Amino acid sequence: MKLSLLSTAIILFTSSAFAQHKHQSNLPSETGQSQFAAIAEIVTLLRDTPETDWARVDIQALRDHLVDMDNVTIRASVTQERNGLSITFNVTGDVVVAMSIQRMVTAHSAMLQQSSNWRATALRKPNGASLKIQVNSPEELDQVKGLGFFGLMTIGAHHQQHHLMIASGLSPH
Repeated sequence: MKLSLLSTAIILFTSSAFAQHKHQSNLPSETGQSQFAAIAEIVTLLRDTPETDWARVDIQALRDHLVDMDNVTIRASVTQERNGLSITFNVTGDVVVAMSIQRMVTAHSAMLQQSSNWRATALRKPNGASLKIQVNSPEELDQVKGLGFFGLMTIGAHHQQHHLMIASGLSPH
């Protein structure tokens, strides 16, 4: 029986997660810092999938995306403005960080809108981007405020599949 790349990824991710929770080995299980570990996980999935189209694989593109994630998470500055049932997050940084912000915020706003009942609008700005979230109730507004920009960027649990698609040479957007 042949498995799709995504099916293989789910099986390997599940078995890998299970293996990490077993404490029967005296060998280290971490592959290094988080970006290296993310790349190592994807490389393992690709190598364990016979149908991998190696002519399309682009680990450098995955690495570039992980650098963008790091720039936004660690180096960006965020301010917020509330207006009724909406919050606008203004995300800024130096020239390199601003480019990462623009790529990440504009790509993720569509994913956020698909994964919630909120309207998400991203606009590029010279020093970064803004992300406006329009909600339907004060309770939802409290949730958005509590999550803040960085919490909102995690919504959708799509990042693992997204990374696999990037590394496989497929368009994730």
